Amino acid sequence: MKSVLMIFIDGVGIGKKDYINNPFFKYDFKIFKELFGEIPHLEKRYLEGKNSFVFPIDALMGVPDIPLSGTGQTAIFCGVNAPKIIGKHFGPYPYSTLVPIIKEKNIFIELKRKRKKVAFVNAYPKQFFDYVKKGRRMLSVTTLSCLLSGVKLNKINDLHKGRALSADIDNYRFVHKMNYKLKVISPELAARRLVRIASRNHFTLFEYFHTDHLGHGRNLDLFDRTVNTLDGFLHNLVKILPDEMTLLICSDHGNFEDLTVRTHTLNPALGLAYGKYAERIAPRIKSLYDIKSSIMELYE
Repeated sequence: MKSVLMIFIDGVGIGKKDYINNPFFKYDFKIFKELFGEIPHLEKRYLEGKNSFVFPIDALMGVPDIPLSGTGQTAIFCGVNAPKIIGKHFGPYPYSTLVPIIKEKNIFIELKRKRKKVAFVNAYPKQFFDYVKKGRRMLSVTTLSCLLSGVKLNKINDLHKGRALSADIDNYRFVHKMNYKLKVISPELAARRLVRIASRNHFTLFEYFHTDHLGHGRNLDLFDRTVNTLDGFLHNLVKILPDEMTLLICSDHGNFEDLTVRTHTLNPALGLAYGKYAERIAPRIKSLYDIKSSIMELYE
């Protein structure tokens, strides 16, 4: 079975070779060292290793302004030039006129039409489901795509049973910020759980947004912990990825890679492909709206 594991990391671009203000260099991210022996930067945007590729992704898409999550994520998951459609970048949530496009063209529904197994791994706290029950619709593109496509949204019980991951990977915020009775797990265990879940599906998505929060200057008290957890998680993931699986890591815009500003950047978004079909996927992705088609092409 062709299996694609996609990790969407919010707000991560390819930035300067800066050991102070670019966390990839400051923390010496191991996933890059493991696969390529070096870390990408604006003077070296493309890296290649064994079945592994780093590449820049155009987040502006012909609209010269600061890229935002609503349009960027619609482009990623629906394969359309969302900023061009509405004439601007918009976020953090999708613009209202993009919702019908998300309903019809999101990657989950398109793959389900092809009778492929899909899964969204993130688990949500009870507060989120209460919010949705009240009819509120300020939702991210990924969450909205799932709700409109009949894809399960995981609950706390799924975390207890190892069937999902928390948005922070290790459950730390669920335990210490929201007082859920969960175990804080290691990045290694989180990576093993994700691979186990992904091995049952044709397409599996995990969304990580704490990089964007750090780039905006939020939760700085947890900066070291957050970065080290993400680094350990990704590093372990590439070490245990099954031979038949393809890993695609991508983002919607820059932010985290330049801590001198607390806004999104104009840097290209980060793309990384590793594994079975990495060599087919990587060259196809030039802009955010190419990501969906690069995955769908594998199932034609």
